[in-house]
This record gives sequence, C-alpha cells and structure tokens, in this order.
Amino acid sequence: MRLHFIVHEDFEAPGAYEIWAQNNDFKITYSRVYLNEALPSSAEDIDFLIVMGGPQDPDTTLEMCPHFNSLAEQSIIKKAIEANKVVIGVCLGSQLIGQALGAKFEHSPEREIGKFPIMLTEYGITNSKFSHLGKMTEVGHWHNDMPGLTPNAKIIAFSAGCPRQIIEYSKLVYGLQCHLELTTEVVELLIQHSEAELNQAQHYKFVNSREELRNHDYQEMNQNLFIFLDKLKEDYSKQH
Repeated sequence: MRLHFIVHEDFEAPGAYEIWAQNNDFKITYSRVYLNEALPSSAEDIDFLIVMGGPQDPDTTLEMCPHFNSLAEQSIIKKAIEANKVVIGVCLGSQLIGQALGAKFEHSPEREIGKFPIMLTEYGITNSKFSHLGKMTEVGHWHNDMPGLTPNAKIIAFSAGCPRQIIEYSKLVYGLQCHLELTTEVVELLIQHSEAELNQAQHYKFVNSREELRNHDYQEMNQNLFIFLDKLKEDYSKQH
C-alpha cells in the first residue's frame, strides 16, 4: 500500500504514524511543504493520505505563509475522499478536512499542550475502530483550534478543554485534533518551537511545563494509534 504525508513544518513530524507505515511496509511518500515539495496532483497513487499539523490555520494565506497553500491542500483532500481513499488529518490537518467538506474550523475553548485525557462519546465507545480506547484514555495535545462539523460528522471523543478531539467524517475519513503520534523526539522538536506558549504555561489550565512534557510516557497512546490504523487498513482493504 501507498501512504502519502503532507508535512507543514519539520517540528510537526509524523512520529508514530511514520513508524506504523514503516512497520507495515507501506511505500511512503511526502510533501514537505516547508521545503517547497509539491503536493500530489491526484489521489490515484495514494491509499492513505495523512495531513499533519502546523502553526497555521485553514484561513492562513500564501501572503502570510508562502509555503502553505490551504486551498490546494483542501483540493487534494477532497480528491482523496471522493476516490474513497483513507484520509487522516492531525490538528491542522483535521481542520483542513472539515474545511474541504464545507465545515468551517473554530477556535477551541481552551489551549491544550501536553498529555491529558480524552473521553469517548457513546458513539465512540461502540465504534469498532476506537473500542480499544475504553471510555477514557490519555493522549497528546498541542493546539488552539478545532475542526468544523459537517452534517454527517460524528464526534468520537472530546476533552475537558475541547469538545472535538476525534471526528469521524466517514468510515475512511477521520480528523484527530489530538496527537497520538507524539514521541519523545517529536515532543522535543515542538518544545524548541513553542517557547512563548510554554513560558505562559502557568496561566493555562491545560498546558504542561517543559519538564512534564519531557517526562511523559507516550508509548501507550502510540500503541492505541497503531491499533486504530490497523483496523482502518483492514476496512480499506475490504473495499479495494
């Protein structure tokens, strides 16, 4: 199978998503837009499209960030969805999925940076792709915004600080505002690029200190991500 990453910044790395793809012998390709690498022109040669996070939002213009073309990314996301491919959006990526489907992103009630629990909705608990998470599980966070909801979207999970943590747009399309892919290496990159936010940690309810961020164990949530991706791959294989 073929997996394509859209990566907006070097510090918003694919982390555990990349580990899973390598372990599953995917052919992996990248659009590292911060290096001005091109986006795919079509979804024909992609099975999984994973759109990563970034400090931008879907309204960020090319004038504001010359390497981020929100409309072009929304276009390839829409093509992949229409071609019945797996599409996963992480943080900014999740907001771009909603935007591509006509659902405007919104600011989250709370800024969240660190490792905090998410709670599954009734639908989430009964959803076979997420049942292994139980009613509550701890995941990574690094955001201010959240994805919009289409009429058919279903909320899988929420947190105390954000009502939209995992969204099912369709059986092959998911937006994750949260970060199950974080590893100690990725967290260190994020810390280096979040000086201003982390200096204000004490003023926010859901922002960890640098020491807390470095001391968290991220392996369990990575394993939970792998199980979800395994189930998604199985569903996709049945349809192709």
